[in-house]
Amino acid sequence: MMESDDRQIIKQCLSGNKNAFELLVEKYYKIIFNVAYRMTGNTDDAEDITQTVFIKAYEKLENYDPKHKFFSWLYRIVINETLNFLKVSKKSKDLDSKMITPDKNPEERFMETELGSQIQLALMKLTPSYRLLILLKHFQNCSYQEISESLNIPQNKVKSRLYAARQLLKDIIIEAEIS
Repeated sequence: MMESDDRQIIKQCLSGNKNAFELLVEKYYKIIFNVAYRMTGNTDDAEDITQTVFIKAYEKLENYDPKHKFFSWLYRIVINETLNFLKVSKKSKDLDSKMITPDKNPEERFMETELGSQIQLALMKLTPSYRLLILLKHFQNCSYQEISESLNIPQNKVKSRLYAARQLLKDIIIEAEIS
């Protein structure tokens, strides 16, 4: 589906078709869940945040400005919800060990989960704002423009903050290897 399809679905929702919103949920659920999961490190928390994001999006759909991408608007909601959650909970949680791909041999799975765990632990040591930048750029493959729109900050600030976040992440990983 393209952005114009999103706008069509939104028009249907605003016209009273309550089932149309389900199409948007199906399209964006995984992306929203993945951002929430990478930020919290917990499946249950990510599911709660994802559900809250879609409830808020549905309730505030009339506030969506079709001049902008629906995806960016929805991303802004998940970012706000996740940061609010992290402010309230202020706790780090371990990476879910069930995230193993079945097509790898046992050694590859071990190395992948070990590396994944190390990266997740290092990410959790970053401040939520730096962690979010890393996730958007490197895990969600967002462009600088998309990150700029989602976070409502200029592109040059996105680039400089992302650079700082990468440096901090590198230092955390190096420190963990020395210890």
